[in-house]
Amino acid sequence: MAGLYIHIPFCSSRCIYCGFYSTTGLDLREAYTQAVCKEIEMRKTSTPISTIYIGGGTPSQLSIDQLKKILDTIYIYNKVEPDAEVTIEMNPDDVKAETITGLQQLPINRISMGAQTFNNERLKFLCRRHTASQVRQAVETLRQAGERNISIDLMYGFPHQTINEWENDIEQALELGVEHISTYCLMYEEGTPLYRLLEQGKVSEIDEELERQMYYMLLEKLEVAGYEHYEISNFARPGYRSRHNSSYWQGVPYIGIGAAAHSYDIQTRSWNVADIHKYIEGIEQGKRVFEMETLDEDTQYNDTITVALRTSDGLDISTLSDGQREFCLTNAQRHLDAGLLKLIDKKLSLTKEGLFVSDMIMSDLMIV
Repeated sequence: MAGLYIHIPFCSSRCIYCGFYSTTGLDLREAYTQAVCKEIEMRKTSTPISTIYIGGGTPSQLSIDQLKKILDTIYIYNKVEPDAEVTIEMNPDDVKAETITGLQQLPINRISMGAQTFNNERLKFLCRRHTASQVRQAVETLRQAGERNISIDLMYGFPHQTINEWENDIEQALELGVEHISTYCLMYEEGTPLYRLLEQGKVSEIDEELERQMYYMLLEKLEVAGYEHYEISNFARPGYRSRHNSSYWQGVPYIGIGAAAHSYDIQTRSWNVADIHKYIEGIEQGKRVFEMETLDEDTQYNDTITVALRTSDGLDISTLSDGQREFCLTNAQRHLDAGLLKLIDKKLSLTKEGLFVSDMIMSDLMIV
């Protein structure tokens, strides 16, 4: 089975931290929808589709009719599993009763929203369009409409944020009772407005020790609340893991449709041009404008390390070749001795102490 990702790059305004490809050229929405539908047809597959994820950008910037065209095209040209997980990302301020009524006519069964924080000043700092109260109202609206699989994103590590302020954000998130929570420390990605503020000395990154305290507070509070910590940044109530994202971490092939979307088939990785005009023009001419790399054995091994160790399931070392397994275990030994990794029933995984320094550990296990 495979996953299908649809990238919708439209945003009414850009958040200062976002490094994903996006555009505020909303007049291109119809032309883009047509191009996406044509690419879906061009790249139809006989492999059953088990998950569909409509991300962005802000997919809720498309009309219900445009979303219907895209989903109808997916189902016409592909075999989609009857129990497929179909997720759409939405901004909290786009969640209105009439919009949800429209979405319920579609096969969408999971909603993901970027709450980020419940501090309105920080939401303004991020250039988010919504307020904290709109997050709460959005969840209530979704519940009233019968939605039972809701995920929210939370962010921490803001300039000058205190541990008590982060605790307050966690508690407000828990009060919503959603099925899934994804969490991220604020990142300063090169090329973003936030990164420029950092370069100009107008903001500063959070202290590493405070970041560590925030992360471990998050783990403790969500565990007590009954959430399963199944991936470094992701928490779910039993039965509500993100199946689509889990397929990435399990190395399942996926097809990426739309400008800047990535695809992976184990042997190769490819990515569409990150330019909406070039993307539309290429598809209209019947050709996909993209780049591709072939993944050699070492790269495939490194990919396995970086995705499998992110999960609570860990890395099944029996799936590695003899040479890879020997290399991996030799380099893992000092982290096993330090209590940062554990090896149980041929599964190598991070301990709680290893989670915060996961990048360093993964780097040590990779072939360079």
